[in-house]
Amino acid sequence: MKELFVVSTLYQCISLASAIDAGRIPDRGAERILVLANSALIPEITVPFHEAPGFAEAAARFDRTVNLSQLLWPRRPGQFAPRAEELDLWERLLRAEWNLGDSSVSLFVESIQVNPAVALCRVFADAGISVHSDGLMSYGPTRNPLPRELAQRLETLVYVDLVPGLVPQLLREHNPALVPVDRADLRRGMEALARTLPEDDAVAAAISGTPAAELEKHSADRGASRSALILGQYLSELGILSAEEEVGLHRDMLRKALDRGIRHCVFKPHPSAGPGAVTSIQAAAAELGLQLEVLTSSSPAEVVMQRLQPDLVVSCFSTALMTAKYLFGIDAAAVGTEILLERLTPYQNSNRIPVTIIDALLERGYAAPAEAPEEASAAASEALGAAQTPDASPGRAAPLQQLVEAVSYCMQPQTLELARPAAEAFLAGAQHTGDMRYFKRRRLTKLELPGALPAAKVLHPLGRVRRAGTRQVKRVLTVLAK
Repeated sequence: MKELFVVSTLYQCISLASAIDAGRIPDRGAERILVLANSALIPEITVPFHEAPGFAEAAARFDRTVNLSQLLWPRRPGQFAPRAEELDLWERLLRAEWNLGDSSVSLFVESIQVNPAVALCRVFADAGISVHSDGLMSYGPTRNPLPRELAQRLETLVYVDLVPGLVPQLLREHNPALVPVDRADLRRGMEALARTLPEDDAVAAAISGTPAAELEKHSADRGASRSALILGQYLSELGILSAEEEVGLHRDMLRKALDRGIRHCVFKPHPSAGPGAVTSIQAAAAELGLQLEVLTSSSPAEVVMQRLQPDLVVSCFSTALMTAKYLFGIDAAAVGTEILLERLTPYQNSNRIPVTIIDALLERGYAAPAEAPEEASAAASEALGAAQTPDASPGRAAPLQQLVEAVSYCMQPQTLELARPAAEAFLAGAQHTGDMRYFKRRRLTKLELPGALPAAKVLHPLGRVRRAGTRQVKRVLTVLAK
C-alpha cells in the first residue's frame, strides 16, 4: 500500500510530521510518499518551500518525496484538471513516474475543494481520502459541495488543535473521523524547526535593536525591556482595505503595543505585501515616538517568536496570533477585526471564520471551549448535530463553539443544514448584544433566522389605487382653489 501526502507549504510538512510523531496518523505498514505541490502565484521568482531550511528534517518522516509541480510544469498544480476521459491515462502516468506499481493508494490532501487535490482524488478513483488542514479555516464550513464520488471515500480530517477544544465545521456534513494534532506536538515540531534553521542576523539585530555586528556590545543594555512583534498582512493588495486604511491599521497596531507600555516594536511584513507597508508603519512609529525594527527575515513567524521572545504579538487575523497564544503562551492582540467583519465579501468568504474566531477570543473576551466553564466545555464536546441553548447573555460567557456554528451555517446554509438549530439558538439570545457584529441582517432575513429585519408592510393593490386617487383629487382641488 502507498500513502500519498500532498503538501504545498513547510507549515503543512511540520504539521504532518508532528501528527506522525504523535501517532495520530497510524502506521499501517504503507510506504509514505510526500507529494510536493507548490502553490506560489509566481513560483519562478520564489524559493520553493522544499528547498527551505528545515524541510529535510520534516520530510524525514516520509520514505521518499515526489514533485507534482515539476511533473506538471509549465502548468501550475492548481491548473491540474484532467478531463474524465484522461483519468486512466493520468493514473498510469503517475503510477509509472512515482513507482507506485499496482499497489492500493491512500490520499492525504489539503483543500479538497480545489485542484490539485480534487484532480488527484479523481485520478486515484479507488483511494481512501483523508484531509489535512493546518489553519483556522478548518473551523469554517465546506466552501463548495463535495462530489458524491469523493464524499463516499472520505475517511478522516486531520487538523491542528489551534483553538483548544474547538470542533471544526469543515466537511461536517460528511461526518469524517476527526483527528486533532495536539498543540504540544506541534510546538515540539516548531522548536525542532527553530533549532534546524541557521541563526538569522535580522532577528538577532531586532532583538537588540542594533546592528548584528554590535550584538555583544549592547546585549546587556536591553536588559528587561519589553518588546512587541507586529505581524503585517496584505489587506490593501487584496482589495479589502484601502491603502490609507491599512496605514491607519498599522498605526493602531503600534498604539496597541504602546497601550501595554511597550516602546520597542519589531515589524515582520507579510511576504506578499508591497514596500508601502513598511514605509507607512515606520512613519507611524516615528509619530508615536516608538522604536521600530523592520524584520527582513524569511524565517516563519513561529520561529521568529521563539527567538525574539516578545511580550506581545499584534496582527489583524493572522493564524500566528493563535500560535502565539496557545502554542507559546505569548500575549496576543488583534486590531481591525471589526472592520474586516464588515468588509469581507461575499458573506461566505473563507476568511470570515478566522476573523470571527480571533475577534471573539481577543476582542470580545470569549474563551476557547477547552478553557470555558465546565458546562460550556461539555456542550462543545457533544455530538456536533445537537443544538445548544445559549447563555442568557451571550458575550464573555457565550460558548465559542456556538458562535462558530452559527456563522458557519449563515455562510453555507445548504451544505450545513444540520447546524441550523444551533444558529437559531445562538441568535435568539444575541439580538441585543455586540455579538450581532458577526452577522448581516439581510442574510438573517433571507434565512428567516432570529435578528431578521422587520417584515415590510405590503400594500394591497386596491389600497395603492385608492391612495393614488386621493393624491389626484388633492391636486385638482388645489388647482380649483387658485
